Formats: sequence, structure tokens, C-alpha cells
Amino acid sequence: MKIFVAKLAFKTTSEDLRALFEQFGTVESCKVIMDHETGRSKCYGFVEMPNDDEAYKAIVETDETVFMGNELQVKKSRPQVVATPKPEKPAKPKRPHHPYVPPVQEE
Repeated sequence: MKIFVAKLAFKTTSEDLRALFEQFGTVESCKVIMDHETGRSKCYGFVEMPNDDEAYKAIVETDETVFMGNELQVKKSRPQVVATPKPEKPAKPKRPHHPYVPPVQEE
């Protein structure tokens, strides 16, 4: 099961997060999401645990607890939504250009 962990402290590393969740069972993977431009943590991450019972226990036991100075929000991760490309609209036909011709005045 993939678990979403929010409100992490900026200094929290993936190893810190792994150590927290390994108290509840086997951790398959663990990742704190980093900002590519600044190199700082985005203060959330994901933990994958193969055993659902252990994962549910970890969620219940860690949600709203203080870890490294911050109160965590922990819940089951929602499936990632893959953006589907929008169908291309057909190009509008171009209207022919008609230059303005003033009307001829008769004398």
C-alpha cells in the first residue's frame, strides 16, 4: 500500500521517514519529495508497505502525531491520475482577406 505523508519538517529525510514507518512493519520504499529548483523538501512524501495490515496500523498510529517538530498528516495515497491529452481541435479555415474598398461616389 502506498501511504501519503504530509506536513513533514524541511529537514526530514527519506531515511528519517523510513525509520518512523519501519516500527510498524516492512517498508518497500520511502521518498521525501524535493523541489528541483531549490533543492529543498516540499514537506511531503510517500511510503510503500507491502503488507496492508501493517500499513493501516502505521497510518492510524502516525496520523496527527508530532515527528521532528511537525504534526503529520498521514493517509492512504490516492492513485496517481495520468493526464490524458486533449484531442486536437481541427484548425479553423481561414477566411479570405478582403481589403476595404470604399464605395465609389457618383457625381
